[in-house]
Amino acid sequence: MHLSLEGKNAVICGSTQGIGLAIAEELALLGASCILMARNEEALQAAVKNLDIALRQQHSYLVADFSKPDQVKQVIQQYVQQHPVHILVNNTGGPPPGSVLDATEEAFMLAFNQHLIVNQLLAQAVIPSMKQANYGRIINIISTSIRIPITNLAVSGTVRGAVAMWSKILANEVGQFNITVNNLLPGLTKTQRLDSLIKNNAQKRGVSTDVIEREMEQEIPMKRFGEASELGAVAAFLASPAASYVNGVSIAVDGGKTGAL
Repeated sequence: MHLSLEGKNAVICGSTQGIGLAIAEELALLGASCILMARNEEALQAAVKNLDIALRQQHSYLVADFSKPDQVKQVIQQYVQQHPVHILVNNTGGPPPGSVLDATEEAFMLAFNQHLIVNQLLAQAVIPSMKQANYGRIINIISTSIRIPITNLAVSGTVRGAVAMWSKILANEVGQFNITVNNLLPGLTKTQRLDSLIKNNAQKRGVSTDVIEREMEQEIPMKRFGEASELGAVAAFLASPAASYVNGVSIAVDGGKTGAL
């Protein structure tokens, strides 16, 4: 199986922690030069230093705030003027929890910009070099909520659904250029996002976080939370030459929790 990513440049968004960082670590192990993209420069510098360089990779970073699409557009356009991009991982932290009736217009617009609009701008910037290289992988980190809505994540679920449709349409358009577009749907994964959701639920119910954790784990067939590295491994496969005919799909990495085929 051909998994090597030597000679490939990968832009990974939201990659200073959690799933984004785990994906960068796996791509680096396969030989990719990783360009980490986030808003905290100090965290980016620390993350880059810890990536594998056994295959002489040249890792770097880009500073951009995903709540500011114009800034993201400017940063990525400047980068692609000098460097080709073969792999793009779209990954942005989810909106705060809440019901749909309590959500404000501003909350929807902010989430729409952070996820769909930023994804669009990044894709538009990197696809020309993917076409030229006859190799491209776009991987969107979304949510299992695109299949079954998750209670109290109204804004997130709504916007993630829009991203899933955007991804499918893009996959149809660029597949002819040997560019694939796929989605990863994380389940309950050990990240800061999960910690905050557990604490929020515990406060609302007046119970300990341990109680919430046990209840959530019991809903998963594997009876445990996922590790960020397990998402990273699947993303690395999708980014590799071995996944050349996997296109336009959404893959749940959730321990079997999602109750849909």
